[in-house]
Amino acid sequence: MQKFQDSGAKVFAISTDPSPSQKAWAESLGLSFPLLSDFLDRKVSQEYGVYLPKLGFSNRVTFVIDREGKINFIESGGDAMKILGAGDACNRLAHKKS
Repeated sequence: MQKFQDSGAKVFAISTDPSPSQKAWAESLGLSFPLLSDFLDRKVSQEYGVYLPKLGFSNRVTFVIDREGKINFIESGGDAMKILGAGDACNRLAHKKS
C-alpha cells in the first residue's frame, strides 16, 4: 500500500459480492481501502468487460487508471492479486506528472 500511496494513487476494489460479504472480507484481511459493490446490476463489471455472465460474477482484474480516466495498465487472473505490475504502473504515472 505504501508504494501506491507514494505514487499518489487511490486504491479501491469493486466486486459483484454484496456489501455485507465485502465488509466481513475486508475486516478479516484488515484492508485499508474501500470496497465497492457491483452486486445489484453488475453494470461496472459489464462496462469494463470483466463480467462472466455464465458464472454470475466477474473475473479478477486490476486496472490502473490515470487522472484523465484512461486505462493505463491491466492485469488479470492470478496476477491481478499480486498487483506487482500495478505498482510499477502507478510509479510510472507519478513520474509522468512531475
